[in-house]
Amino acid sequence: MRYDELLAGVSSMVGWKLSMFTEEDIRRIHEASLYVLDKVGMEVYLEEALNIYGEGGCRVDRSAQSVKIPPYIVERCLQQAPSKVLYAARNPKYDYLAGGRNVGFMPFGVGLKVEDLETGELRDSTLKDCADIMKVCDALDTVSVMLAPVMATDKPDSHYELYTAAEGFKNSSKHYGSDAENGQVAEKMIEMGEIVAGGSKELKERPLMSLGVCPVSPLKLPREAAEVIIVTARYGLPIEVLSMAMAGASTPMTLAGTLVVHNAEVLAGIVLAQLVNPGVPCIYGSSTSTFDMRCGTATVGAPEFGMLNAALTEMGHFYEVPVDAGGL
Repeated sequence: MRYDELLAGVSSMVGWKLSMFTEEDIRRIHEASLYVLDKVGMEVYLEEALNIYGEGGCRVDRSAQSVKIPPYIVERCLQQAPSKVLYAARNPKYDYLAGGRNVGFMPFGVGLKVEDLETGELRDSTLKDCADIMKVCDALDTVSVMLAPVMATDKPDSHYELYTAAEGFKNSSKHYGSDAENGQVAEKMIEMGEIVAGGSKELKERPLMSLGVCPVSPLKLPREAAEVIIVTARYGLPIEVLSMAMAGASTPMTLAGTLVVHNAEVLAGIVLAQLVNPGVPCIYGSSTSTFDMRCGTATVGAPEFGMLNAALTEMGHFYEVPVDAGGL
């Protein structure tokens, strides 16, 4: 008897899994999110984005700057989004294929302070700090994708992301992921990526960089975030939509309610990207947490943070799009 015959009909799992929900739980969150998008809608503060949603079949109220997205459009756009996304690296041996239940790691960003290794002083982070930490991360086999770990507070607010991107390309041989302040900054950052890759065609074929945006909870897509989604999608580069909802502050106190609002926000961003360029790579992002009312801050180290992000990872897997979740 061949031993491989004994495995017939046995399912297997590649990668790591933590199940938070039953299949019925996931469907209830999905259906509640569809209800929110269809009946409540998203506030969208960019005329161009409103036009794109409207031309795509969504109901647009320009006086309220709101968009209501029918369920069939959400479903269609999710089907168009690839199930795997290549995080191409300057050194191809560091290419990372995101998707399914493969697990990779990136630095958490973007910090505002560092502890000086020479003096022990807690001070504002600088561009040099950012470059130094990137060099360390580049040398670590456990880091799959590079992200700006700290902010270059010694550079102008309007341009610090461009300075940081330049350091990322210079000091890391891995894929570089970044936020962008607005569409103009995204254009400049992509231009830098094209120079590194050798051209626009080369960058699209091997995306050495990706961009990300954050909706504003509850249920708002700022002008700047909409610009970045549109610009990145038109270039055909990976775009991450990452909500940073806070249960008890910007979303309902209940974790279930926060999951629904977060999920609706991310889906709205993915829909916009797919309406601009069907098939563009999208990443389902989460750094959602609870709110500490005593300190007025997000409780990133609380157990609920891990619970929320494990749950939202399951939602991304349900949609079969790659997931980037904080703290796991």
